[in-house]
Amino acid sequence: MNPASDRLARQIRFIVEVDRLKNVLRQTWLTDASRQENSAEHSWHVVLMAHLLAEHVPAPVDVTRVTRMLLVHDIVEIDAGDTFAYDAAGNADRAERERAAADRIFGLLPADQIEEWRALWDEFEALDTEESRFAHAIDRLQPLLQNLHTHGGAWRSHGVTREQILERMRPIEHATPGIWPYIVSTIDEVWAKGWIRSVE
Repeated sequence: MNPASDRLARQIRFIVEVDRLKNVLRQTWLTDASRQENSAEHSWHVVLMAHLLAEHVPAPVDVTRVTRMLLVHDIVEIDAGDTFAYDAAGNADRAERERAAADRIFGLLPADQIEEWRALWDEFEALDTEESRFAHAIDRLQPLLQNLHTHGGAWRSHGVTREQILERMRPIEHATPGIWPYIVSTIDEVWAKGWIRSVE
């Protein structure tokens, strides 16, 4: 096989492999509560949100880089599964499982693209750039909206508290402080309606 053909074959293999992300179900439900969302749908949704909400970031960010991070941030769930944000036991080894998944899945690509795309995933995880912090904020905001529109949704079914949710949403306060008052009022609204509880 010539190098060009081998390169294309590796790219196609990666493309086919990541199609499996459509089969990874998340704990969150669609806003109409008809079914659980899958991770590929989540990735598309947060990319759209990043473009719409970039104006709320105090410092300029490279939105293209943000969206590329968001496109790949959950690819590891093909192997590692979706770990519920509030599952302490599941999160104990999540980082290790996801790193192994990143090694395998990005390893399907041609060498230069392994480096490029893995670097985006690593940047998202490291939270050491304005782009990665904004990407994380959007990743936290999206399920909040779903839980709001499904009467507490996964929060309610798993007994998540108001305090846990506020702590989980902190990246939004730091990356997009202008959105933070909306987040707090939304959580207070859900709590006031009795859809979530507070620590007693």
